[in-house]
Amino acid sequence: MISLKVINEDNFVDAFNLKLAKGQEEYVSHPVRSLAQAYVYRNQCQPFGIYADEKMVGYVMVIYDYDIPEYDIWHMMIDESQQGKGYGRAALNQIIEYIKAKPFGDSSRIALTCNKNNYVAKALYENIGFSSTGVEDEDEIELVMNV
Repeated sequence: MISLKVINEDNFVDAFNLKLAKGQEEYVSHPVRSLAQAYVYRNQCQPFGIYADEKMVGYVMVIYDYDIPEYDIWHMMIDESQQGKGYGRAALNQIIEYIKAKPFGDSSRIALTCNKNNYVAKALYENIGFSSTGVEDEDEIELVMNV
């Protein structure tokens, strides 16, 4: 069973110990960088550990962009040893449910970016209901969903 748990003083080191599979460094930032961003944007974001039972198997952060307004999913990753088990899909569905509660502000738009060469992640996002907007920034493409 997959669950999301807020990253706090009890589990942040577990997030630091997550590992990306070889070659994935170009697709997603490590939780160390993401948690630094979470601190800077602490009034508009929430980092989560992705847990399989009681073990952290991944990380994801939700941030609210007051300027647009929209919710953004940042830095989602599953530990290299836990990939291919459906944890990413399950966590993404839970993140969407979290966002539907509008914890930071009113918006029905969820956005994320994906490296255009990360075909596995792009397929997952599209399968769940995200669509490409056509907006690109260097090697990243934007995908959105309305909830």
